[in-house]
Amino acid sequence: MAARGNRATAWRTSAVAVLPGRGGDKATAGLLYSSGGGGKVKLLVAVSHGVAGDFRRASPDKVHGCDLHEGEYGHAGSIISWSYTHDGKHKIAKQLIQTINEEKKLIEFKTLEGDLMEEYKDFLVTLHVETKNNIDLVTWTMEYETLNEKVDHPISLLAFLVDLTKDIETHHAGN
Repeated sequence: MAARGNRATAWRTSAVAVLPGRGGDKATAGLLYSSGGGGKVKLLVAVSHGVAGDFRRASPDKVHGCDLHEGEYGHAGSIISWSYTHDGKHKIAKQLIQTINEEKKLIEFKTLEGDLMEEYKDFLVTLHVETKNNIDLVTWTMEYETLNEKVDHPISLLAFLVDLTKDIETHHAGN
């Protein structure tokens, strides 16, 4: 349990799985979050709009920037580039915001270029939030196809996204 101001947030990782997927593999992590019904609106807005300053303030050890290359932040079809540190190394990921469905609280990012593409042929990241009885289930799913059998499943990247989610929500709970 983490507390900021008068609001307390409770996180619990509920599941981590690696499964065979369409044309590749799929790794998923789910987090249960009890916020008193606030939902994940701020998380979805921050992620879909690539609010780099917000990410830098919430998680300065992880995210260093998010640049817009094409389109508009928060719109499907836009291309953004993330600068981040993962496993102690500075990395870049250029992604297409493939889908934003506000009604379903879902965002999909297709990786086009960057460090991930040195090991993976395809890499799709999906953020989905379901809310029931003031409890949010935040799910990160990665669908990927490795370039060869020696490439590990991206479990540490999944842990990175889980930790980033916690950092962002803890930051927003204090604001």
